[in-house]
Amino acid sequence: MKIITRADIAAIARNIKAAGKTIVFTNGCFDILHAGHVRYLAAARALGDCLIVGLNSDQSVRKLKGPARPVNCQEDRAEVLAALAAVDYVVIFQESTAENIVTEIKPDIYAKGGDYTIEKLPESKIVAAQGGRTVLVPEVPGRSSSNIISRMNDYNGTEK
Repeated sequence: MKIITRADIAAIARNIKAAGKTIVFTNGCFDILHAGHVRYLAAARALGDCLIVGLNSDQSVRKLKGPARPVNCQEDRAEVLAALAAVDYVVIFQESTAENIVTEIKPDIYAKGGDYTIEKLPESKIVAAQGGRTVLVPEVPGRSSSNIISRMNDYNGTEK
């Protein structure tokens, strides 16, 4: 099973590291999965042996994106992510940032999209203190859940 409970993820990460494998961790809302997400996750997975995706819970997405989000519930978002070949494990977390789960997993590499900066990611300091590094994966221009939602809201019902 690729969808792992928060209680089990630290032990799984320890076992992966004990086997000499490199853990890559990333996190996000992944609300409406699109090509940008797929390319980003494939690039993150290519950085190591195992990709663990921290998925923001519905509650944390609402805090980050507003009351109309997420469009898809956390169980559905987790299932879609788990179906991707690039993703080894998915774990849902409740907090607005991934600082606590990064502390628990201790990834070798923390991957985030190129729309972030290392200085503005509190998780980067934690990863560095644990001997890991942060890698910014270039974003795919024009691909975002927010853009899709905006286009849907602008759609007037006529075929184009």
